[in-house]
Amino acid sequence: MRKKTSILLALLLVVFGLSSCAKATAPKAGSAKGGDLLSLLPSTSKGVIVIDIHRLMQTDASAKAIADSKNKAKYDEFVQATGIDPQKDVFYFVGAMFGDIGKKEMDGVGLVNLKYEKEKLLALLQKERGELTTEEYSGFTVYKAAAAGEKEPVSGVFLDESNILFGTDIAVKQVVDVQQKKADNVWKSESLSALLKGMNTSAMVWAALSVPPDAMKQASSQNPMLGAFSDIRSIILSFDYQGSNVLAEIKAMSPDEAKNKQMADALNGFKALGAGAAAKEPLLGDLLNKIEIASAGDHVKISANIPEALIQTLSQKMKVQKPQEEPEQEKD
Repeated sequence: MRKKTSILLALLLVVFGLSSCAKATAPKAGSAKGGDLLSLLPSTSKGVIVIDIHRLMQTDASAKAIADSKNKAKYDEFVQATGIDPQKDVFYFVGAMFGDIGKKEMDGVGLVNLKYEKEKLLALLQKERGELTTEEYSGFTVYKAAAAGEKEPVSGVFLDESNILFGTDIAVKQVVDVQQKKADNVWKSESLSALLKGMNTSAMVWAALSVPPDAMKQASSQNPMLGAFSDIRSIILSFDYQGSNVLAEIKAMSPDEAKNKQMADALNGFKALGAGAAAKEPLLGDLLNKIEIASAGDHVKISANIPEALIQTLSQKMKVQKPQEEPEQEKD
């Protein structure tokens, strides 16, 4: 699955791929934690992400974004048709990807923890995509709906009254195997479990990615500027919102201390390149000053503490500037 995990997109993907189940037990909506859902992902996962959607949707910024969205009418239609209000009824999204990192064809799976009515979702899916094909797998009914622009149909399972699973067919079935205790979960993965144990799991968004050595070496061989990044073995990140500030942290893990310093120097060099643009736009300079880059024996860390007010001011300024560019394009 090659979709990015924004809140609305995650919900739309649920609409694209659903299924039903009668027996499974999984974390209940409203009381589940991110780690509970993570335990349903297979040990073969190469990367995982956890999003605390409920916390995210409770922020003033999210409420304003929804209210001001040009797609607000479609949002309201979705709420009316499904009975799901994303600001109240959706709690967590977890996702995983499988296969060789960097390859075009990768498998992926998403799991949404929410309050929902299965029949309403199925009715909406059938209205949008027509009749679904089904397959029985380990006591679950797997629904398959062809998604626009996708080479493969999207498969999905209603794990229980609180959890909906969707993704590529092979990935969905791997999660079912974990839920049925026929396969190990992600905590049995030596590489990922070590990363997850040291993460900020209380953040709104947290993720970990295991990077095959060959993938980075191949990328750096094709682009000499990436030479310092050739020894990255994994990446962990978190994003949070506290006291009207957006907190971000990204760590690239590497066993070579000298290469880590080279990476930090290269990243600080890229940051310095922004000084020219910052001279014309002081707000950009303010943003760059909030970003810190440093290296240690086993990692390079990029961290930022950005006031929400600064982000909103930059966003508004970009919206004001954009219409000014459109007349020039029309003349051409």
